[in-house]
Amino acid sequence: MDHLLAAIDLGSNSFRLSIGRVVQQDGNAQIYSLDRMKESVRLAAGLDDDRTVDETSILRAITVLKRFNELLVGFHPNRVRAVATNTFRIARNAAEVVQRCQDALGFPIEIISGQEEARLIFSGITNELPPSDNRRLMIDIGGGSTEVIIGKGFKPMYLSSLYMGCVSYTRKFFPDGHINAERMEQAEISARRELEGISRLYRKTGWQEAYGSSGTAKGLIAVLQEGGMSKKGITLEGLQKLKARLIHDGQVVMESLPGLKRDRSLVLAGGLAIMLAAFQELNIKTMAPGEGALRVGVLYDLLGRDSEHDKRHETVRQFMKRYHVDVNQSERVKNLALTFFSHLKPEENVPEYQELQRTLEWAADLHEVGLSIAHADYHKHSAYILENADMPGFSNDDQELLAFFALGHHGKISKLRDLSPSRPQWLTLLCLRLAVLLSRRRETAEHHPPVTIAVNNRAITVRVQAHWLAERPLSDYSLRAEKREWIKAGFDFDLETVESKKN
Repeated sequence: MDHLLAAIDLGSNSFRLSIGRVVQQDGNAQIYSLDRMKESVRLAAGLDDDRTVDETSILRAITVLKRFNELLVGFHPNRVRAVATNTFRIARNAAEVVQRCQDALGFPIEIISGQEEARLIFSGITNELPPSDNRRLMIDIGGGSTEVIIGKGFKPMYLSSLYMGCVSYTRKFFPDGHINAERMEQAEISARRELEGISRLYRKTGWQEAYGSSGTAKGLIAVLQEGGMSKKGITLEGLQKLKARLIHDGQVVMESLPGLKRDRSLVLAGGLAIMLAAFQELNIKTMAPGEGALRVGVLYDLLGRDSEHDKRHETVRQFMKRYHVDVNQSERVKNLALTFFSHLKPEENVPEYQELQRTLEWAADLHEVGLSIAHADYHKHSAYILENADMPGFSNDDQELLAFFALGHHGKISKLRDLSPSRPQWLTLLCLRLAVLLSRRRETAEHHPPVTIAVNNRAITVRVQAHWLAERPLSDYSLRAEKREWIKAGFDFDLETVESKKN
């Protein structure tokens, strides 16, 4: 199945699975859809006032993901990517929900930021459209968030993720299903307030084409066209006619709305209010359907990770430039850290170690970004930047792990205990700490230190050639201080000096 990729979109309203075949044509890779599955889960509807997802909603999610798992039998983990969106971002019990969902799906699940979601949506829609130099506006109204993007070609110009969605708005403004003019006005005003922060910039930038993606836009298009309220796509006039119809009926009446699917009827009012607000606040004239969206964006991003076009590599390079990283120093640290990592002899076919090796490279490149803020406690500044900045291509978990390495590469190890790292993460941190420690002095870095690492469970042995260490008292002192830190962290750390072999 090396030519197949699979993407899972765990949205606040629906879960979607897409399986695509990678085909090389004229030196370019294209993805052709083989199989799709969409199931309404309405996870956002299961959020209580304390933002905890209830058990009923979790069980619905697990049932759907078990079905997805049946289609993914035989897929290598590197060929599957599952991303979770707004409800997972805000849920207080997100960790529990993710773990149970992962067990059902059989593959890791990444919680992505709103900005990353918007980037992937733009990629998905763009890859399904004919090439164009026009600026394009894209709006994706999901269950719990709405992404608004302007881009040109394959490059997004502005990415926004707003905290409003068809499920959350229907639940907030139409909780009992009753629709009247006052409730609709309140929902529209609320949505326009969310859009106010970006509307001026977006209108000033302008666009030549507008696209609506995912269930809300497609559902509206079907209702407007089949109901004779719009000739093509979405228009403001058509939206206003639909609004008048809903207010007249007082609720969503399936029989009077041809083209409306039953699962979409449950969240139609909230989605309509948000789309109306977008059309009015952004002065949109007409909107066409955008295919693909998040799940296709994930497929193309996954394809890039399997080639030289991994978006994460590009982000790391941009961050190194933005934060004026000393490239020579980061390269020394990276090379030495990877050498130590190879001493661990991790199994090459273990996905966790493969991903840790890539993360170690990025952590080595970025561990000093905090120096752009201050030298004192720079590692804390680095960790804050890497955990909280918008980093295209990286999931929330990716950024948390980068922040862990940035925080832990310097200073006391005891501050990391509450983060509960896994054993492989501890050992990868060891490689980074030793590399930083032995690369601080130029004369040390320029002569590859004869240091090796051996690990047996929680027993760490670091061996250094005696003659090399004798010439570098500072390195000797630093290594012994490092030994004390790891012993405090509960590891059996042994520092051995060995004599050089005679020729």
